Amino acid sequence: MKTLSSLTAVLLLAVLAAGQEQQNQKVPIPVHYLFCGSLLQPDSGKVLHNVLISVQGERIHDVQVDAKAPAGAQVVDLADHTCLPGLIDTHTHALLQGDITAADYDEQLLKQSNAYRAILGTRSARLALSYGFTTIRDLETEGAGYADVDLKKAINNGVIPGPRMKVATRAMDVTGAYPLLGYSPDIPVPHGVQVVDGADQGRKAVREQISFGADWIKVYSDRSYFVRPDGVLDDIPTFTSEELHAIVDEAHRQHHKVASHAMALNGVHNSVEAGVDSIEHGNYIADADLKTMAQKGIFYVPTIYVGEYVAQGRAAAGAKVWLEMLKIHEDTFRRALNAGVKIAFGTDVGGFDWGIDPAVEFPYMVKYGMTPIQAIRSATTNAAELLSMQADVGTITAGKFADIVAMKGDPLIDVGVLQKIDFVMKGGEIYKSSAR
Repeated sequence: MKTLSSLTAVLLLAVLAAGQEQQNQKVPIPVHYLFCGSLLQPDSGKVLHNVLISVQGERIHDVQVDAKAPAGAQVVDLADHTCLPGLIDTHTHALLQGDITAADYDEQLLKQSNAYRAILGTRSARLALSYGFTTIRDLETEGAGYADVDLKKAINNGVIPGPRMKVATRAMDVTGAYPLLGYSPDIPVPHGVQVVDGADQGRKAVREQISFGADWIKVYSDRSYFVRPDGVLDDIPTFTSEELHAIVDEAHRQHHKVASHAMALNGVHNSVEAGVDSIEHGNYIADADLKTMAQKGIFYVPTIYVGEYVAQGRAAAGAKVWLEMLKIHEDTFRRALNAGVKIAFGTDVGGFDWGIDPAVEFPYMVKYGMTPIQAIRSATTNAAELLSMQADVGTITAGKFADIVAMKGDPLIDVGVLQKIDFVMKGGEIYKSSAR
């Protein structure tokens, strides 16, 4: 006959076994449905009609044409909308709130605490998502340290709404080349970058930034722009060839990519020779460098609108070269397109006010020679490839994140309708909707 204690032990083991069995049984994840009147797939350029998208958890479960949802299922009705993958902006500054003049920039670095700038950054992230940008690459904090790492963490942990983020933290430049500048040498002032001199310092800075959470490394490769008599936009390069090669080598050794702010002749050439992964801005790129970029798969992120945005203000302050740079930029864009260079969508928002929808870039890309589908690819499939995220984002395909946006109208006819996105889903969660 079993004692009371042995019976208790048997019952306890039975309860534990039952609990373990219950844990081992997977609870089905509910399936939700979206019905799209039209679905644009950027990779093929095809438009499908009457498409049912099933979403399970944070990923797309299936995409079917002329299918019906199960009886009683909840369906988001987007019958009068065009759906497409969540947009990707590969050049943003969430911690910057517009710097049309040098004074705007100085005020943010001198009068706003990093904590306050981080609070403003949460607003930037929310706005990015509301505009339909479900993924962004944030290309440095402009003096706010590693606040972008925490912003990304807060989004990933569900503390605040925002897009998926790849972050570049502090960026790098050399002594005397990046604001804040012009203050008394007796007064130490902050810089918008991590100041790096010498190849060894460059390697150390790469290691440090990666250790604190950088996904990308960013360098400023030129400054002091001027137009030569032959129409070439010239510059003063910042890093030496040895320094730039060391930074790129160290980043690539640690499986991280490098973005180079390079607007003119020497900055671009030195960056291309060093093997960076993307040229940012690229107002002037020599034909030989375009050829090398196409051969090596180096991306071009042109950021057209921000040039238009800042040109008037900087010209009024005496920098007339910015107005000339606009025409040079258009010519470069057309040559890059014809040379087969991979172009990814990036706006430099933060350099202009976050109250402006970054999708304002799309009409400029079309004006400069792209077809609407090419412009859309730049912000979906191309951008996903640049960020090494093509397995998860960029198309609406089973298995990828359910990052889906929609608007009324046809962006293949009028790419400007991308500034009127009124439905945003990220990871299966709806953040904005006018759907019935």
